[in-house]
Amino acid sequence: MHDIRFIRENPAAFDVGLGRRGLAASSADILALDERSRAIKTELQQSQARRNEASKAIGAAMAAKDMEKAETLKAEVAALKESMPALENEDREVSEKLHALLSAIPNLPAADVPEGADEADNVEVSRWGEPRAFDFAPQDHADFGPALGLDFEGAAALSGARFAALRGQMARLHRALAQYMLDRQSGDNGYEEVNPPLLVRDEALFGTGQLPKFAEDLFRTTDGRWLIPTAEVSLTNLVREQIVDVASLPMRLTALTPCFRSEAGSAGRDTRGFIRQHQFEKVELVAICKPEESEAEHERMCAAAEGVLQALELPYRKVLLCTGDMGFAAAKTFDLEVWLPSQQTYREISSISNCGDFQARRMNARFKPEGEKQTRFLHTLNGSGLAVGRTLVAVLENYQQEDGSVIVPEVLKPYMGGIDRLEPR
Repeated sequence: MHDIRFIRENPAAFDVGLGRRGLAASSADILALDERSRAIKTELQQSQARRNEASKAIGAAMAAKDMEKAETLKAEVAALKESMPALENEDREVSEKLHALLSAIPNLPAADVPEGADEADNVEVSRWGEPRAFDFAPQDHADFGPALGLDFEGAAALSGARFAALRGQMARLHRALAQYMLDRQSGDNGYEEVNPPLLVRDEALFGTGQLPKFAEDLFRTTDGRWLIPTAEVSLTNLVREQIVDVASLPMRLTALTPCFRSEAGSAGRDTRGFIRQHQFEKVELVAICKPEESEAEHERMCAAAEGVLQALELPYRKVLLCTGDMGFAAAKTFDLEVWLPSQQTYREISSISNCGDFQARRMNARFKPEGEKQTRFLHTLNGSGLAVGRTLVAVLENYQQEDGSVIVPEVLKPYMGGIDRLEPR
């Protein structure tokens, strides 16, 4: 959500930010609605004040037996009572229009975000690790995974396309990855583990920016709740409508949850394999902090996610997203992309965003700085630490052997109950 005062004071800068997002200038439309809203509210306040004043004057006129004046005042009060409901309706309509307009506008990009139209204009920041030199042609996980327990056909019979059932040793490896990530983020990196709700109301998804614009990407239940597309929604909204104690900041939260996405608009993309599913698990990271802390928290969160990839010895690169490729609520985003041998390219495995105060304004989440009377909006950040399914794909492909087996990465062996290699059935 955008600060209307900022738009009033900096309309040109606001429009420049929208232009960097590839959007048309809209400050004039916003300010026209804002001006009308303020004018209506002023008129309502004046009418209310005059009605109260005239109502009191009626009693004084009656006491003075000035019936003519009393009748004139009664007529004025009646006229005000008749006109005010229309003003109140117009005030509500204009306020709703202004709120809807502001709600549909994405966050403005930070000053250091590169210009660009799409992922082709993203900027590589760094690389870690060297892709493995295979002495055989590496296979796609969708081809050798089924012999190891990656069951696409059985899941499709149950639920349709873009679902998978993990069986036996494959399920164990998936669980090992999830537990390792959660242990690392909650232990080594100091994020508080949370087991949050998977079903949320409209307000929660509005707060983090999925609603109203991206409803088609979500699954809704018959009672009006929504399945979370990411634990970011549940974790970030834990401070909704609160004034957070400054002593508790920065607040760092993590959760391992199932995530549910309809994948609307992604027809034809990653239809094979385990890359893009309707249901998947993810270890999410969320930070809630003071504005002056958010840049450092962003780097810290990136390091927390990168640490998992490094421990698994998976080659990856860090990319700064351009203005045309960022998510709706983000002001700045780094993507981590892991190397997939079968595709001979890097694929996204974590997206880590600083949202500034954009989500906090939508949630009305604030804090009171020490020594100050006024509250300020918090800054929120989120990222994957990591997406478990995509990490499983990366492990399968990077650790695959010519005989179709997969070696278990060293850091996962304590979680595998003595299994050090996945063998074809």
